[in-house]
Amino acid sequence: MTAIDAGRRDAATGPIARWRTGLRIAARDLRGGLRGFGVFIACMALGVMTIAGVGSISRSLSEGIAQQGRAILGGDISFNLVQREASPDERRFLAAAGDLSVAAAMRALARTAEGRSTLVELKAVDAAYPLYGAVETDPPAPLHTLLARDGDAFGAVVDPLLLARLGLERGARVTIGSATLVLNAAMVREPDRLAGGVGFGPRVLVSEAALRATGLLQPGSLVRWIYRVRLAGDPIAASDALEDLANRRFPNAGWDVRASGNASPQLERNIDRFTQFLTLVGLTALLVGGVGVANSTRHYLDRKRDTIATLKSLGATGGQVVALYFAQILLLAAVGGALGLLLGAALPFAIAGALGALLPLPLVPTLHADVLALAMLYGLLTAVAFAAWPLGRAHDVPVSALFRDAVVPDQRRPRRRYVAAALIAAIALAALAIGASYDRRIATAFVGSALAVLLLLRLVATAVMAIARRAPRPRSAVLRLAVANIHRPAALTPTVVISLGLGMALLVTILQIDGNLRQQFTAALPERAPSFFFLDIPTAEAARFDALVKGEAPGATFERVPMLRGRIVAANGVRAEDLKIRPDASWALHGDRGITYAGTVPPGSRVVEGTWWGEDYRGPPLLSLEKRIAEGLGLNLGDTLTVNVLGRNITAAIANIRTVDWQSLGINFVLVFSPGAFAGAPHTDIATVTFPAGGTPAQEAALLDTVARAWPGITPVPVKDALDQVARVVGNLSRAIEAASGITLVSAVLVLAGALAAGHRHRVYDAVVLKTLGATRRQLVTAYLMEYLLIGAAAVLFGVLAGSIAGWRIVAGLMNLPFVWQAGPALAAALGALAVTVACGLLGTVAALGRKPAGVLRSL
Repeated sequence: MTAIDAGRRDAATGPIARWRTGLRIAARDLRGGLRGFGVFIACMALGVMTIAGVGSISRSLSEGIAQQGRAILGGDISFNLVQREASPDERRFLAAAGDLSVAAAMRALARTAEGRSTLVELKAVDAAYPLYGAVETDPPAPLHTLLARDGDAFGAVVDPLLLARLGLERGARVTIGSATLVLNAAMVREPDRLAGGVGFGPRVLVSEAALRATGLLQPGSLVRWIYRVRLAGDPIAASDALEDLANRRFPNAGWDVRASGNASPQLERNIDRFTQFLTLVGLTALLVGGVGVANSTRHYLDRKRDTIATLKSLGATGGQVVALYFAQILLLAAVGGALGLLLGAALPFAIAGALGALLPLPLVPTLHADVLALAMLYGLLTAVAFAAWPLGRAHDVPVSALFRDAVVPDQRRPRRRYVAAALIAAIALAALAIGASYDRRIATAFVGSALAVLLLLRLVATAVMAIARRAPRPRSAVLRLAVANIHRPAALTPTVVISLGLGMALLVTILQIDGNLRQQFTAALPERAPSFFFLDIPTAEAARFDALVKGEAPGATFERVPMLRGRIVAANGVRAEDLKIRPDASWALHGDRGITYAGTVPPGSRVVEGTWWGEDYRGPPLLSLEKRIAEGLGLNLGDTLTVNVLGRNITAAIANIRTVDWQSLGINFVLVFSPGAFAGAPHTDIATVTFPAGGTPAQEAALLDTVARAWPGITPVPVKDALDQVARVVGNLSRAIEAASGITLVSAVLVLAGALAAGHRHRVYDAVVLKTLGATRRQLVTAYLMEYLLIGAAAVLFGVLAGSIAGWRIVAGLMNLPFVWQAGPALAAALGALAVTVACGLLGTVAALGRKPAGVLRSL
């Protein structure tokens, strides 16, 4: 033999050739069809579709916001001020930088001549508005014409909701403050609506002259002034340069600067948070599907035991057998993942095509290779993590055991390399979920919780089987058979408990959160909440206002405190943007916060660290900080916090830390300063009025009318309107979460059905033997029914318990809301899950019982 021939022989039998041979055998083995892998592929497709679809929609929204950043922001860059207008020097500086447009936004009360009223979001604009985009109205007309003054009234463009809420037609008149407005048109599209965040009332667009005519602009009024600039040249570079120059020129201006590349940071943060939640829901679906992967793999190897025995008897090693079927599993996982990618990638296109004109957010559907690759990686890692164990068992099982497996399944553990492969895949999956998340703390908690739940469910299944094994022998043969089926070899117990228990835990968690939120915003909060908030009460008129309210509502509870708005700009001398903070406290640094000063501890607050300064304190500024924010910012007693108020930086030492009862909806603040901290600063007061339970709408309307006549500049805010708006938002969010989580429940049902299908061969064998020994169809159906009920009850009980605990932790721990166990929804979910379990089980059982004994026995 020549050296060349030897080399060819070595190459032909080398690792590459062996892999080719293995893949060729794997492909040929799959020519017989994919029977038994329907659940496998469906579970992979559902989980990957969820992750790919959520990621694609999120990225499409982000790109839409980025592409329309100028129109959303209303300019290339905006400078926002609260409670004060820009000084002449500041305004000249901004006007010199480019085309300037000025707008102002505040909440106000719109009233009709008939006495109807509603809270509105009032927005005043100048003649240059909008710098980008266009305002669309019904009927169409130039904006300056619609907002022009007509005699003693000013024109306005309003949200159609205002017309419906007050029962008005176009052309009607309303009063806001001291100004009369003619509703000339309905708003169809407002280009910069998203930059303003969520509003608690319909939009009313007016001119700047109309706003000044309302009398609402008083020193310290809660109004936001927005200065937008259109720049020449590259908008990103020009915006960065202008922001840097503005901060150096006016270091204490206290303005909130936004560029068109970050037009609505709060909206993008909310999209990121919701994306993370839905991604975790998709991962849960994959985990549930992973149980289906393990079942399908085990069932497939069970059907292939003769083939495996033949391959081993012909000289195939255990490693080659595992490699052969591992290639098949990866191929099928790729098929399911590709189907999921196709559906997920198409989702933003489908939404844009069907609902594009109705969507309130700019959606630009595109294909995102990195998002799709990440989703596929999630799916493949899940397949490896759950398939490695059952695949590894085939390595060392001898040929004789494979032939005996139909009677006594081999339960030996796989080799360490396969256990290690499963662990490495699981660790990689967890690391990927944490590393790719928006909030890694939440993702870490999810991964830990998922692992704990899976382990607990496996322990529950083991405990159920142990109890059934040690239970006293019942007299009833049917019950004995049902109990024996729970702990027999290859029993369905572990699969049913894990898949059904995990799905139930998620469902009950969502039901508990949804029920508590709905109860909080529809029952509990309205009962405790004030009837009204009154904003912008002039400090000089406070005593007269108190007397009027107490005279008009003698039985009502009344509270009034001073209020300013300010931004946290530094802590311990470190700029706010450079602070390392917990994600759950980051909102305190985004935008401005309501602040107050007080000599005594505010109602609803309790000092937990430090001491209060006392009513007679007149020293340097001190601060009382809410406990959760202090922990999130990493601040302790004695640390300093700097707040910019009305263009002036105020630095105060933290004298005490307190907890706050936010659920009271009273006047509560994160930041409470000592008296004298804002001496000389113009500000107004805020007050609450809470009518007793016997208060009537007529009494409330009379108080509103009296206050509006005496002080047109004071803005009353009916709390019920605000709560209704919040309840609608919560309801829409809950429905979206329920719809997304339904994917996990579909996966659980698929896994359950697949598990029952996987055990079909054993059911047929058992049924034939028992029928041969004299068992009737009715007895067998009853036995199987009792088996499914007992296993399902164990899984459902765990799911309800785990879901209730998780819901309690989220509602009470993360949301800081009172938790009430929602027994009705939990019971309904439990009964529904039991019904699905029994239905899936009996469908397979009826088919098994229909087989003729003779044919089955001859095939053994």
